[in-house]
Amino acid sequence: MATSAFGTTTTASNYRNGGAANGRNFPKNSSVKSKTGVRKSAPGSLGGGGAASSSSKDDAGVPGRVRVAVRLRPRNAEEMVADADFADCVELQPELKRLKLRKNNWDSDTYEFDEVLTEFASQKRVYEVVAKPVVESVLDGYNGTVMAYGQTGTGKTYTVGQLGDEDMAARGIMVRAMEDILAGVSLETDSISVSYMQLYMETIQDLLDPTNDNISIVEDHKTGDVSLPGATQVEIRDHHSFLEILKLGEDHRFAANTKLNTESSRSHAILMVNLRRSVKGKDSTVSSENSSSLQTVKSLKPSVVRKAKLVVVDLAGSERIHKSGSEGHTLEEAKSINLSLSALGKCINALAENSPHIPVRDSKLTRLLRDSFGGTARTSLVITVGPSPRHRGETASTIMFGQRAMKVENMLKLKEEFDYKSLSRRLDIQLDKLIAEHERQQKIFEDEIERLTAEAERQLSDAERNYVQALEKERSKYQKEYLESIKKLEEKWIMNQRKSVNDENKLRHKDVGSNVLPNAKESKVAPMEENPEMKKLLEKETAHRKAVEEEVWTLKTQLAESRRSEALQSSEIVKLRKMLDDEAHQKEKLEMEIGKLQSHLLQLSVEADETRRQLDSGGSEEVLSGLDSLLHPSRQPQSDNSETGDKESVAKLFEQVGLHKILSLLEAEDADVRIHAVKVVANLAAEEANQEKIVEAGGLTSLLKLLISSEDETIHRVAAGAIANLAMSETNQELIMAQGGVRLLSNTASSAEDPQTLRMVAGAIANLCGNDKLQMKLRGEGGIKALLGMVRCRHPDVLSQVARGIANFAKCESRASAQGVKAGRSLLIEDGALPWIVQNANNEAASVRRHIELALCHLAQHEANARDMINGGAVWEMVRISRDCPREDIRSLAHRTLTSSHSFQAEMRRLG
Repeated sequence: MATSAFGTTTTASNYRNGGAANGRNFPKNSSVKSKTGVRKSAPGSLGGGGAASSSSKDDAGVPGRVRVAVRLRPRNAEEMVADADFADCVELQPELKRLKLRKNNWDSDTYEFDEVLTEFASQKRVYEVVAKPVVESVLDGYNGTVMAYGQTGTGKTYTVGQLGDEDMAARGIMVRAMEDILAGVSLETDSISVSYMQLYMETIQDLLDPTNDNISIVEDHKTGDVSLPGATQVEIRDHHSFLEILKLGEDHRFAANTKLNTESSRSHAILMVNLRRSVKGKDSTVSSENSSSLQTVKSLKPSVVRKAKLVVVDLAGSERIHKSGSEGHTLEEAKSINLSLSALGKCINALAENSPHIPVRDSKLTRLLRDSFGGTARTSLVITVGPSPRHRGETASTIMFGQRAMKVENMLKLKEEFDYKSLSRRLDIQLDKLIAEHERQQKIFEDEIERLTAEAERQLSDAERNYVQALEKERSKYQKEYLESIKKLEEKWIMNQRKSVNDENKLRHKDVGSNVLPNAKESKVAPMEENPEMKKLLEKETAHRKAVEEEVWTLKTQLAESRRSEALQSSEIVKLRKMLDDEAHQKEKLEMEIGKLQSHLLQLSVEADETRRQLDSGGSEEVLSGLDSLLHPSRQPQSDNSETGDKESVAKLFEQVGLHKILSLLEAEDADVRIHAVKVVANLAAEEANQEKIVEAGGLTSLLKLLISSEDETIHRVAAGAIANLAMSETNQELIMAQGGVRLLSNTASSAEDPQTLRMVAGAIANLCGNDKLQMKLRGEGGIKALLGMVRCRHPDVLSQVARGIANFAKCESRASAQGVKAGRSLLIEDGALPWIVQNANNEAASVRRHIELALCHLAQHEANARDMINGGAVWEMVRISRDCPREDIRSLAHRTLTSSHSFQAEMRRLG
């Protein structure tokens, strides 16, 4: 006995791994006898060929459609006795994938499913056709859901949660799915975490932590993802630990004994497997020139992380109270179970009928499974039925649930994002290396400056010393020569004096008489004759001395000049050091500004990617007809907090980064920078308040130039989406046409292969098709031809945008013809669009069909188009639309058009 969270005592048992619950365990050898002996049944489970045919059937239809398989439980002991005189109410035809439900002995209803599994189908076979394709999608990065639905006691828990401790062949979907996941990942780079919960009486309880009995559901308004942050998450490293988790969870799950099942689950069990896988990116090398030196800068791309979630749901069985005998608290449990299953059925009915309102908030179960039905997950459903004719009503209800679920279409979306944490770590390492290299280069530069300064000072010192030595040497030389010259002159003067004295004495002795006076005169004249020579020598020595003094003065002047030059060089060195310091400071400022700008760009790019994933995950057709997913955020209702956050984000963008700076990055040489910048511009263009500012700042011209200058597919896709956003305004439409935007979009469409790029281009042209003034020019520049050329993609989203553009064009033509502005055949018919329109008038995709039907109605309103439409078979499509179209307004328009057209009436009368 165990006490529930509400204080009521209920019966809780260990996990049913082999107990004799009614229908919970499938026998190994299903040899069940009926009244006439061995009960006949259809052949056993199909082999590999069946799985292949199922896969091809799914691929031929809508890839995201919910796949439904039906599994028949063999008769249990009670039914073998009570229904011994009655035939089974279910007959299987597995080779045709059909099931017949008997109304009586002579009448039955036939239903087709993706897979039909007999009572002899093994657990391995069930896993391969029901869950394995979903598990493979999860390993590829898509969300997946596997769910079991059916009446209580028909084998849901056996199919989904059987552990297989005693018999490995009896392992259920949960165990086998984890085996494939562990085999398909690398635990060194990937991570797997598991949460196990139960939805009991509209409360979510943690099966791994019983004290955590009221877990809240959190919805991300941007992405639409549903999460349970309060649930226990356990990291899985091996298969044994996962089995222990399942055993622990089943020990805490509520079960009770009823008339239909001795161990009936009283709660919905939900197993969530979160998978995170890393996809390595590549590094690219870009050359950039800084000042006069060429440096190689390594541009690091972030690794891509794929996040996927596998949800396995074991629903509690639906039951009739009078059959199960529930009473007391068990009765309240049954009411809660039936209410949640009823809410799930309402949601699936609304999705199958393309209802504008899906009541996902009526139950916590539908909130948890909002991604599984009509969301982005790949969903596989197995419905379990019993053979007993006593429960034919419950069996019929289960079959109809599966039939309606097969009409639900999901839009599969790859869940991947950039691993910015890893990139941040790599950038930190790169930044440390760059800082260390910068410091090393700075130190080398400073050492070189010091060496040059020391060398200059040494050379100046040597020059000064050499000048002093040379000056002293010259001064000594000239002084010595001067003294020697004086000495020679004195000696010569003495010799002359002596000679004159001797001559005078000789003359005096020789001629004492008459010759005395003449000799005296000669003696007086001789010194006088020698004085001019002495005077010349003195003058020469004086001049020589002046020359020496002048040379000494010149040397002193040169020395002073050398000292002044040294002082100037020292001041230049000081200025150079100051300039280096200023440049280093300026460089630091620029690096900080670049870091901030890159941070803003990365943040805005992440927000743009998240917004795009949210928009691609779903949304109303009205929003898609406006501008697909890129305009979605400005049209989708959001909470006041979300709107305030968006406004603050835009204000912060203009305040800290600036629109002109972001637009300038569209012309950056680095491809990653251009991609981030164009994503930011596209995200801003999704807000109507920013569109006028972007156009005024030249953003529209820059986006159109990107379609010419860039060859990157991502840039083409995002730029086309931004242009599509701007094309919602009539003024911007005229600017786009004036700058040759249609021709550029047409050229982009002709070379693109990616469906998302074609969808964006088609959305932009479709918006331009809705302008009455631009129809002739748009057609002349190849807009209609470009739309028709994109149908080669065959993707539903692309076809939807092409159909929307054709409908807009036809509507404008219809209005112009009604006003008398235009006459003659439609330009669409002249460009050859009618065959494609007729061919896709009954397209499986609702959005394509709706636009094509509307286009046909507009074309059919004018007699000038009637003959071409009759010859092209459009008249019968108009008849079908007037009778079978789910939209009343289009149906009425088609009926009025047929009744008012004489040509159509005559053709219908002619053909009867």
